[in-house]
Amino acid sequence: MIESYIVLAGRIRKELDNLERLVSRANRAINTAQKNPQDMDLFIDSASLNLHDVYSGFERIFKQIAATVDGNVPSSPEWHRELLEQMGLDLPKIRPPVLTSDSIKLLDEYLRFRHVVRNVYTFSFDPERIGRLVKGLESAFDQIRQELLAFASFLEKVGME
Repeated sequence: MIESYIVLAGRIRKELDNLERLVSRANRAINTAQKNPQDMDLFIDSASLNLHDVYSGFERIFKQIAATVDGNVPSSPEWHRELLEQMGLDLPKIRPPVLTSDSIKLLDEYLRFRHVVRNVYTFSFDPERIGRLVKGLESAFDQIRQELLAFASFLEKVGME
């Protein structure tokens, strides 16, 4: 039995529940911004923070997988991108790919936006880009959640052997 795999599967499921709440909050922020144009900037800020937090939550999952299963967490200056790409690797005798190449492409845009949130003043945000990212978030989240749940099931199966 590999207890750390079973624990990691539980953490993945818990984190996904939290991320689902953030996806809902981002959607609420954009919908409210459209209904209240006089306060749009405040709701755009909220949507941006939730987009940032969704990607950061996925990244927490990826770091845990890299540490617990892969035995290697990237540490170069480009570690964010390397970690995302690592999740698409098939590691024979270790694990199957965590994410498909389509999911990695989807997440890459959210990774780049996370960088913007951390490095640009909120009054410089592009409301159209944020609206587009939020609009695609639910579908992207559903796809990635399914892949992560399948990986959690893999961990539970291997962990019980």
